[in-house]
Amino acid sequence: MVERSEPQYELPERAMLEGWLDYHRSTLEWKCEGLIADQLRERSVPPSSMSLLGLVRHMADVERNWFRRALARQDVPGIFWTDDNRDGDFDDVDDASVQEAFDAWYNEIDFARRVAAGMGLDDTGIRRGETVSLRWVYTHMIEEYARHNGHADLLRERIDGATGD
Repeated sequence: MVERSEPQYELPERAMLEGWLDYHRSTLEWKCEGLIADQLRERSVPPSSMSLLGLVRHMADVERNWFRRALARQDVPGIFWTDDNRDGDFDDVDDASVQEAFDAWYNEIDFARRVAAGMGLDDTGIRRGETVSLRWVYTHMIEEYARHNGHADLLRERIDGATGD
């Protein structure tokens, strides 16, 4: 069972940012909990190709982009998308491995935590030729997960009626 907890009301800035990011990571995992592969692949409404599995795949690549590419400055390809298939993370889920998607996501989260642990909030990486701080990346990741967790909530409710914040 996925355990989630909101950060305490008063924490130092870094602990607050990391706490909210972990909370939102756990929320996506929770929205997927207990579903079979076909349910995770179930699309929202046309023309959207969004699914819970697509969200997990997308967030694996988002984690990779910001922590591996931008902050660690590694030149690595996308996991589930290519230049020729920019929406592969969402579009190519019909036969996609659930295990592969979750393993990739967990691996990128682990990498993100290791990279961030060696940085201060004002330390920077490079994104599209501009410097970006770890603080900005944390804030962006919280926003990205929060937005997609809203999608996940609606997808889950459509699949089996389960709701919850």
